[in-house]
Amino acid sequence: MMKLIVLGATGATGLEIVRQAIERGHDVTAFVRSPDRLNPFKDRIAVVKGDPLNSAELATALKGHDAVISGFGPRLPISKADTDLLQRFAAAVTTAMPLAGINRIVVESTAFLFRDSVIPPTYLFGRLFFSGVTADSAAMEAIFTASKLAWTLVRPPRLTDNSYTGKYRTQEGHLPPFGFSISRADVADCMIKAVQNDATVRKVLGAAN
Repeated sequence: MMKLIVLGATGATGLEIVRQAIERGHDVTAFVRSPDRLNPFKDRIAVVKGDPLNSAELATALKGHDAVISGFGPRLPISKADTDLLQRFAAAVTTAMPLAGINRIVVESTAFLFRDSVIPPTYLFGRLFFSGVTADSAAMEAIFTASKLAWTLVRPPRLTDNSYTGKYRTQEGHLPPFGFSISRADVADCMIKAVQNDATVRKVLGAAN
């Protein structure tokens, strides 16, 4: 069992991370701006209200935890104020974690950053249709990879609301071939397993059904 703190816990992937982490017996804290969506879990988790872009608030919340799992991301459609949201988030987290004495983090990113993916052509698709998200995700990843943290970056392709299958594929440094989509439930499973697996430290994982 680990003492986990989940960032972006009220998002679609974040809620799956919380649900599955509880089911596996982990001690879960959610650090969120608006805790209302966590009401179904309120008796089984700790909820700390705060700003994930505020490194001082983050550092206080992070203390005493074993690891961070982040499903944090911008709300869609993305507003102009959020064009660099992921970059600001990464800066806050990488500042806060050393202050809190915590080193392990697993972060949800995007398959748009896989330049060598041909089927599907994720990088080309991202640059053409989601250039803002692709650029912001790249900036976020650059901050994490330049840090001394024990990070893992999980890059899924198109996310769906399908049920958990456990039959997804992962590949280090690449998107699995023909990896067109993956359910958020399977992404959550991948991230929870990664946080407990030292072999994934400082690695980029592609994950797809």
